[in-house]
Amino acid sequence: MRSHTLLNMLINRRRFLKIGAQTALLSVFPVSAMASINRLLMPERNLFLFNMHTGEKLDVCYYSQGRYQPEALENINYIFRDYRTEEIRPIRKELLNLLYSISKKLDRTTRLHIISGYRSPETNAKLRKKSKSVAKNSLHIQGEAADIRVPDYDTRWLRKVCMKLKAGGVGFYRKSDFVHVDIGPVRYW
Repeated sequence: MRSHTLLNMLINRRRFLKIGAQTALLSVFPVSAMASINRLLMPERNLFLFNMHTGEKLDVCYYSQGRYQPEALENINYIFRDYRTEEIRPIRKELLNLLYSISKKLDRTTRLHIISGYRSPETNAKLRKKSKSVAKNSLHIQGEAADIRVPDYDTRWLRKVCMKLKAGGVGFYRKSDFVHVDIGPVRYW
């Protein structure tokens, strides 16, 4: 009885039927059927994003059934674009997974406010002239960094959450009230 209740909690009816069909195929195609079952049991990864400069919102499932979703990735690349030049570049999946991990630590439906995502080299050079805190070879240029804020969360606390993940660089910008996260080496400033 207990294992039946646990099964109901973990998978819904549709997933149960798919798993049943794939299990039947197991005797014919054992390796591919097991891989399919494993993909079905993997959790979805969702992001809830808001671009502070454009006012655009995006609620997206970017990873489902063991696969990254191409259309979702395109939408993410768009909302992370350099709004100054309208240049769009791919955002690294590892960064998306880091942002997902941050959201999960806070609350699954937390909307991350994106202050800066991808930056063109031209934009980065202009920002660098205005501020010493902008790195010459910023990971923003590679689609490997994001500057974020979360409504109703103190950015000092957000920084601590990000640091506990030990997944890359974490910078705290008190004056501008945001936290920088990237998928580079683990370091803090």
